[in-house]
Amino acid sequence: MIVACHCEGRGWKFWGDSNLKSKFWGRSIQLDPVGVLTLEFDDGEVFQWSKVTTSIYNLILGKLYCDHYGTMRIQGNQEYSCKLKFKEQSIIDRNPHQVQGLVQNRTGNTVSTLFGKWDESLFYINSDVASKSKGDDPSSEPVLLWERSKPPKDPTRYNLTRFAINLNELTPGLKEKLPPTDSRLRPDQRHLENGEYDLANAEKLRLEQRQRQARKLQERGWQPQWFHKEKGNDTYQYIGGYWETREQSKWDSCPDIFGQINSEIVLD
Repeated sequence: MIVACHCEGRGWKFWGDSNLKSKFWGRSIQLDPVGVLTLEFDDGEVFQWSKVTTSIYNLILGKLYCDHYGTMRIQGNQEYSCKLKFKEQSIIDRNPHQVQGLVQNRTGNTVSTLFGKWDESLFYINSDVASKSKGDDPSSEPVLLWERSKPPKDPTRYNLTRFAINLNELTPGLKEKLPPTDSRLRPDQRHLENGEYDLANAEKLRLEQRQRQARKLQERGWQPQWFHKEKGNDTYQYIGGYWETREQSKWDSCPDIFGQINSEIVLD
């Protein structure tokens, strides 16, 4: 399964596509992401990187947990690039989830040092801590770069963060603007959020049958509507048109993936 995305904000654009290569080791599974993520600013500066490996442990017995590890290289097209090392957790490790990295300029000199934990916070120091002592420069004091948001006061059933909860929120007037393929319109997910577990399970079974039908149709020939595959590589690029279609609320070309199964189509 390939996932492609395109986001636009004030002064920046973000796009990328991602696929997974998985390895099952009995009690754990290893997920190796394939694909490049790109962030471009309005001044022309571009950064590209790929995700690190994720492993999920104790699938059969014990406490389930995951770990991210490997080297992430963030390549810039102008002055700066970065290399982040996600340390793999060991059985005897008392300080897991560590991240360390360096920001280097075009000549290869280190200008900043990064350190922290991928599930807590990340700090930076505007110097190379490996070559300077802490008291040499006032700029050697750590500065907070990122910090995990605090969990809600009232924990949810699945300990979702505020950000995760907001992803599924339908604000007034938003539903009319969304395409029928938007995940916020997924009925089983909505029933589950509302605590209607029997309805959620029934809708889940119906949608699984619907997805099997859609897969048969895709095998006969299918192309993504908002992206196209670049020639010579496996990357997908946004071709435009989504925001214009949303503004006009014309979704005739989008399939109703959450609708009822078409009984006229018989699966093999």
